[in-house]
Amino acid sequence: MSPSSEVPVAEEVRYLALQALDPCAAGVLEILVVGLHDESWRVRHVAAEALKRMPASTELAARLIAVLGERGETGARNAAAEALAGLGGIALAPLVDLLSHPDPDQRKFAADILGQIGHRGAEAPLVQALADRDLNVRVSAAEALGRVGGEQAMGALEALLAEPEPLLRLSALEGLTLLERAVPLRVVTALLEDVPLQRSAYRMLGLIPDAEATQRICQGLGSGLRSVREAALSALGTQALRAEGERRAEFEAVVRESLHASPGLLSRLEEALAAEDVMVRESLHASPGLLSRLEEALAAEDVMVRAGALVVVASLGDASLAIPVAECAREPRLLREVLHTLDTLGPAAGHALLVRMPDLSLPARAAVAEALVHLVDASAVAALCSLLEWMEGDLRAVVVRALGRTGSADAVPPLVELLEEPSLAGAATRSLMGLAESHQMDVVVALQDAVVRKRSPAAVAAMARIGSAWAVPLLKRLSRDTEPEWRAAAVMAACELEGDAGREWVYAALADESAQVRIAGARALARLGGAEAGALLSPALRDEDLSVRVAAVQAVGDCGALDRVPDLVALTRHTDGALAVTAVRALARLGAAEPDVLRAAANHADVEVVKAALAVGAETAAGVAMALALLHHPRWDVRTAAARVLGDSAGPESLPAAREALDAESDALALQALSEAVERLVRR
Repeated sequence: MSPSSEVPVAEEVRYLALQALDPCAAGVLEILVVGLHDESWRVRHVAAEALKRMPASTELAARLIAVLGERGETGARNAAAEALAGLGGIALAPLVDLLSHPDPDQRKFAADILGQIGHRGAEAPLVQALADRDLNVRVSAAEALGRVGGEQAMGALEALLAEPEPLLRLSALEGLTLLERAVPLRVVTALLEDVPLQRSAYRMLGLIPDAEATQRICQGLGSGLRSVREAALSALGTQALRAEGERRAEFEAVVRESLHASPGLLSRLEEALAAEDVMVRESLHASPGLLSRLEEALAAEDVMVRAGALVVVASLGDASLAIPVAECAREPRLLREVLHTLDTLGPAAGHALLVRMPDLSLPARAAVAEALVHLVDASAVAALCSLLEWMEGDLRAVVVRALGRTGSADAVPPLVELLEEPSLAGAATRSLMGLAESHQMDVVVALQDAVVRKRSPAAVAAMARIGSAWAVPLLKRLSRDTEPEWRAAAVMAACELEGDAGREWVYAALADESAQVRIAGARALARLGGAEAGALLSPALRDEDLSVRVAAVQAVGDCGALDRVPDLVALTRHTDGALAVTAVRALARLGAAEPDVLRAAANHADVEVVKAALAVGAETAAGVAMALALLHHPRWDVRTAAARVLGDSAGPESLPAAREALDAESDALALQALSEAVERLVRR
């Protein structure tokens, strides 16, 4: 084996040996300190990471600070600084002491590391360090204050902006921007004249919600320096994300005016982010350089640069950038800006996006699907239908909404077909209702055909909602159909008819031979209501089919039939848990869940009834009393529910019982709920 191949092997052995060490083992500190001095940066890094995992102590901090003083050991000193930054507050005091060291290198290390730790306790010492006799220490202290923050820090950094030394002004400006502390516009405007400070000054402008600041930012887009152009974009992005309501409209108007009003700016943007001509759209077609640079900016690593690029794209209005705009949705913070920009680009962007939809990332697809509702026109129907062939999940519902926004009669047939998909039937119905405003007969004829052919119950309901007058004869025929499914569909659709046209069929449904139709009758009556609803539901509350009785109980609660409260009280004691739970909840909706009823329900054999009683009485004294009594229930889920009621509603007098239950609890979930309840009760 040659010497050249032995070195990597030896390095890997040292690397793996340090990686395998237990940071908590005795004597490991000095081994890791030796690792900080290794010739390999990989070994030094793994040693620093292991030191961070050691139990934090003043001894550890002191040992690492000693390494900082080893002149000639640059790698070891940097690795020790990395480890110290990971110790957090335990290193604060020795590092503050180090700010007074005679060696300026040591003082600079201390300031740098304190900035990385970011502890507010370092604020005052770092402000004092701004008076250090060494410039590098002063600059490091200013940079550190930008990470530590605090009113004293921000005041000191603002004062540095008047310093003659450029490095101090730069570090102060960067620190204030990091802390999001805006300084007066006149101060920033003066700093823009200093070329080395321009990048930082433009970023600061983004924090100033002022039209003049926006105008100055737009001027920066034409800079010959890429770093300045990107800083201006970042500033636009910052202003955009902070602007709301009227301020947002004003901001966009200023950007548009600035991009249109300055021929000089637009010509400079040829190299940066703009075109050759005053007329923006003409310049876009004449200047592919603008589009390529905007596309680069939309893919920039800096999120705020991307946000600013979105603002510029929206102002210029060129739909050819719709794809990179959509891909900005990969960053969740930019989703609102992406949707706003796509909306501004209009239907032309919609066409481009529809064609490229399969090629987009999932976040971009989701953003585009949401934006399509505002980007489509009559020509988009075929493309939207194609999307439905392969799209999945919630995105399909958004595409269905977009079909309704096309305003085209061509969208009616596919939407009627989509009524057959239960997950999309609601969205398809709403889209058909929208289209019916301009194409009522197209919608009615298509729905009539679907109802006659018995395509789907949803088509029956849609027909009643959209074409009430035309629906009556169809529903009358369906209400006498031989198949219960269609009789039930007719009864539910009857609720959508104007006036009392459908009441007769609803009343008849309550006596239908099919349980499915009787259930539909109960649900329909709940929606129709009326003074006679309680009396009509009375037989259904005693129906031989339990599912009908459950539907009737729900209907009583929904339509407010107080005359049926005694029946519901009796049903809370029914042996069927589902029926009893429904009765408890219906009584709650009616405001008739009396304490004695809830106490009886809390003793039900079905634990779901017990939990329902707890939930209904959760905010009452009776509910708290039930919860206390149920803390030792055999079922963990009941004990958990009881603990949550105590945490939400009980007073400090319940604390002893809660603590006793906590001591006796063995189930993990119940234990957690009881712990949280005790913690909340202690604070009351």
